[in-house]
Amino acid sequence: MLWLLFLLVACAAAVASCARLCLAAIAAAQEPEGAGAGRGALSLYEAAFLSGGPQRVGDLALVAMDRQRRLLLAHTGWVTVVDPDGKDELERSVITAIGPHGQSPVPPVRAALAGAAPVRALADRLVAAGLAVPAAARTNVAAAVRQVRAAAGLVLLMGAAALLIVEPEAGREKAAAWFALPLLLTLGCLTIARIEAHPYTRWASPAGQKLLGRIETPRPRPARFAPGRGGDRRGGDGQGRGVGVYGREGADAELLTLLALHGASALPDPALRAAFKAHWGH
Repeated sequence: MLWLLFLLVACAAAVASCARLCLAAIAAAQEPEGAGAGRGALSLYEAAFLSGGPQRVGDLALVAMDRQRRLLLAHTGWVTVVDPDGKDELERSVITAIGPHGQSPVPPVRAALAGAAPVRALADRLVAAGLAVPAAARTNVAAAVRQVRAAAGLVLLMGAAALLIVEPEAGREKAAAWFALPLLLTLGCLTIARIEAHPYTRWASPAGQKLLGRIETPRPRPARFAPGRGGDRRGGDGQGRGVGVYGREGADAELLTLLALHGASALPDPALRAAFKAHWGH
């Protein structure tokens, strides 16, 4: 009956880790009373943070400045400053992140922008308004998920060890069935967390998600209709004059909204996608 000790360890680890995950998820779902009440429409940068976090805000700033021809995002994955005078703190952070030479690969710029002071200030405002999940809550849920994964591995390890010491005539099937219970508990918990709280947890609180739901997702325009700097990149005439059937201002607003809500992978412009594609982590 020594295998019962292994079962006890497995059950204790499974129950403790799943309980921690449940408590962390409940804490992350809590929000201040009246969160989002009377709040108007989200700005693009607020929508970007609530949809994809700090990195999405940086991506939006890069593309917005690119569309204004104040920097150039090349399909090779480099960004070059065209106008060194930033209009606000975030744009000045972009220029600072690119560096004194005025040119840099995209990955370090994105990493620097994710931790820039204007992005942190935006996050603090959204958390204070009850629209974003606090960083501590996100960290707790992510740590709890890792603990449940570790518990699932421990259950498998304990089960394998128990089956090695159980004689076939003593009923290995019965022992395996008992270990299946904590394994199902941990796997079920991970499945629910994956569905309900991925990516552990969402950046937006329930109130923030409601505001995001009010934003109409623009339909991606074919790249040939988007005006821009050159015929091979934006569908222009090669001299910086767009020739698309949609106005530049409206097309840019739709493109930036699409980026804010769905990320760089949703950009209709293949050149812009290429500027980010080599560095996506998914």
